[in-house]
Amino acid sequence: MQTSAALPSWQMGRLMFKVMSGLHNALYRASRGRIAGRVGKLDVLLLTTTGRKTGKARTVPLLYSNTGGGYAVVASKGGAEQDPAWCVNLRANPHGLADLGGKRVHVKARETEGDERERLWHQIADGYKGYDNYQDKTSRQIPVFVLEPTGP
Repeated sequence: MQTSAALPSWQMGRLMFKVMSGLHNALYRASRGRIAGRVGKLDVLLLTTTGRKTGKARTVPLLYSNTGGGYAVVASKGGAEQDPAWCVNLRANPHGLADLGGKRVHVKARETEGDERERLWHQIADGYKGYDNYQDKTSRQIPVFVLEPTGP
């Protein structure tokens, strides 16, 4: 019997996401957001959550839109049928840390609903057209969170 060293496509995709996310985070931090700090019309923040199973810090780059008192972020996962891990982590523990171009802010997340969710969805989807495509790919309603600052 011959074994293959190749990874299944789902594992390869996951590995590529981790590598690209790590590279993005490093470039963003090293340049204080001047590199990898904007996609389309939206700025990027780095959100650090606490892993619900491991308790370890997990950091992901996310597009955001200002809400006036916080930052709206979309849990799209590219239109996958499952919510991204950071979304599930925030539901378990809503406290996190947002890195906004070198400025670090403690935040508390809340998931939006109803009219607020729709308004913020359109606001952020206007800044990045890919979000509407992601919503079309999945049967789940993609969550929108507001990250509200709680202190420096």
